[in-house]
Amino acid sequence: MSQDDKFQSSRRSVLQASLGVLAAGTLMASKRAAAQQKIAKEMVMYQETPKDGQQCSLCAQFDPPDACKVVEGKISPNGWCGAFAPKGA
Repeated sequence: MSQDDKFQSSRRSVLQASLGVLAAGTLMASKRAAAQQKIAKEMVMYQETPKDGQQCSLCAQFDPPDACKVVEGKISPNGWCGAFAPKGA
């Protein structure tokens, strides 16, 4: 094998490895983006008032002052939805 053949082979290996890393990074980024999508209020039966002593401000998903980690849009601290998960549970 000539020196040029070794260089071409080495260069090809580096390029293939780089493309593999790039593809893996792109796939991970798209999975993260999909995971960050939030659920529509209607899908979780969101309401502006508490239900059975449960309310957003007591939920592990609540992100003060008026957001939720899983439900889209502005969220009332006194609201409630079917995704309620008590803090510390």
